Amino acid sequence: MPIEPPGTAVPPPAATQPVAPPPAARTRKPRSTDRRTAALTVLCFVQFMLVLDDTVVSVALPSIRSDLGFGTAGLAWVVNAYFLSFGGLLLLGGRMADLLGRRRVFQWGVALFGAASLLCAVAQEPWQLVTGRFIQGAGAAIASPAALSLISCLFPAPEERGRALGVWGGIAGLGGTMGLVVSGALTDLASWRWIFLINLPVAAVALLLMPRLVEESRAPEAGRRLDVPGAILGTGAVAALVYGLLQTAESGWGHADSTVPLILAAVLGSAFVAVESRTAQPLVPAAFLAVRTLLVANVATLLVSAALYAMAFLLMLHLQTVLHYEPLTAGLAYLPYGAGILAGVWLSSRVVAAIGLRWALTTSLLITAAGNVVLAGIEPGDGYAAGVLPGLLITSLGCGLALPALATAALTDTDEHDAGLGSAIFTSMQQVGGAVGLATLVALAASQTNPTNPEQAATDGFATALLVAAALTAAAAALTAALRPRSTN
Repeated sequence: MPIEPPGTAVPPPAATQPVAPPPAARTRKPRSTDRRTAALTVLCFVQFMLVLDDTVVSVALPSIRSDLGFGTAGLAWVVNAYFLSFGGLLLLGGRMADLLGRRRVFQWGVALFGAASLLCAVAQEPWQLVTGRFIQGAGAAIASPAALSLISCLFPAPEERGRALGVWGGIAGLGGTMGLVVSGALTDLASWRWIFLINLPVAAVALLLMPRLVEESRAPEAGRRLDVPGAILGTGAVAALVYGLLQTAESGWGHADSTVPLILAAVLGSAFVAVESRTAQPLVPAAFLAVRTLLVANVATLLVSAALYAMAFLLMLHLQTVLHYEPLTAGLAYLPYGAGILAGVWLSSRVVAAIGLRWALTTSLLITAAGNVVLAGIEPGDGYAAGVLPGLLITSLGCGLALPALATAALTDTDEHDAGLGSAIFTSMQQVGGAVGLATLVALAASQTNPTNPEQAATDGFATALLVAAALTAAAAALTAALRPRSTN
């Protein structure tokens, strides 16, 4: 908060008229508020862009395969490369932000992401696009936790932090689904290359404005150094986990292609815990994970992300293969989802203020689960208004209410010492959860077969996967119902 100008804290004598503060003093607080609002806007746009690229290639994959000559196995890496590097490097990116400077690391990440987006847009060979997607993910892993930690430091008071994180969380959730809309629209109306070119203006504006809007901040400990062994083991464990989960979508559970990376992830994770317990300056301090609110919020985020990523992917597939929507029509069908998310974000802080974080989370997650159940009932002959729209609106409203509250809970008790780390763990749970959901629920949906009626098999698989998604979200609601944050009911 800005320091009050001299003379304003003591009332003037009764016999004199109050002396107006100098113009600079009168405008200092509004200017500070305006700058923080502008910074929050830029950071939210960047996060929208980063999360958008999780799914933005999905609808464009057939066009990419045709233009660049991808094989089936190679095409999967257009999606998987981003997930792998984004999820795998988050812990390292978050701690870099705390120790090297959050604004500096944010700019590094945005610049890397923008350059990689240009590489993707001009790719002429499959390996060039896959390489660009790896680098994009690395840039996202560096920029995303730095962005969230900057918000946490810009808005330190609990109420204003809750509102800011509410906007950020809702916009991030919107990006995860709107990637499908953007992909469908641009692929139909222009070219798949534009799904990468649209990132460049956002990156350029962020690089231009952030030095003018945000001061540098970092963890205040003198002599603090990055825990290199912990960074290597933690990054390796998360990367191996994400890779193994992604491979299950290609080869199934129990196959060597997925089992070996998952075993490696367990080994590296165990080594990470052992090293961290003996390190004077660990990458993830044990006390950090001892905060119950933070731990529950991150587990709930993992479950919810698994459900929502799979729901968005499967619904887009269902609209095109069973309801026979064109890509652009399928993208437009998702627009009410965005409206529902924004409505939920607008209501979220008000609901938290009215009934507390605990019950706001529980209620919103139950609404989301109910929306998944309604979506599971879509049949081949259903129209949009009666068959698709109700479940879409219920799910999106629940998501808009839940995601900001989850972000607030996941950053409980973080400050200038560890805001980057808290942000990285929260974002990592989103990425790993998304990989889990895509690997398990998409495989579950595809396991339903009916040679005489493939459309009915696709419908049955979709319904089964959406009901499992509802169960995961309900489990997250049960977790938050047992939570009793100190600052809430």
